[in-house]
Amino acid sequence: SNNNPYTSFGATLARDEEQNLWSTPHDVTHTEADDDRVLYNMIVVRNQLDKDSEEWQKLNYDIYTLRQTRKEVRSRWKHILEDLGFQKEADSLLSVTKLSIISDSQNMSKARDILLKLSEETNIFPTSWELSERYLFVVDRLIALDAADEFFKLASAVYPKRPGGDRLDEGSSP
Repeated sequence: SNNNPYTSFGATLARDEEQNLWSTPHDVTHTEADDDRVLYNMIVVRNQLDKDSEEWQKLNYDIYTLRQTRKEVRSRWKHILEDLGFQKEADSLLSVTKLSIISDSQNMSKARDILLKLSEETNIFPTSWELSERYLFVVDRLIALDAADEFFKLASAVYPKRPGGDRLDEGSSP
């Protein structure tokens, strides 16, 4: 056995990048939530296929699309946080790991309600998006900072529900 800790460094980085489901280096939480497991399973299946096959190409496209959607959602959240004055804190507010905890268990139902309201009444998430547990932690942090209601108001203004969707916002013209 080789005791040199750097012998497999390149291989480790490549493996980390492959499992980097949230586009964050060394994300150890990639199989913690259901949506992470779905993406991880897609990667495992893709890696067992021949790269020239149609199935590999389709899975590779689906993986890329899912990653891009996640980046877009994160970017939307970061944009709103920065507009609320959290320029320096936006990345840390959005950072969720398996060590993250809900600050106050009594906030859990309020955080769920706000997250659901964000998904139903704004366009901050794409229509096909399944709510991610990660954003529950972010909303909890916003509640602790007394900024959750302001976040919702700004998200409603910046990413309003599109006309012709499930509901038409009051005050919007046809």
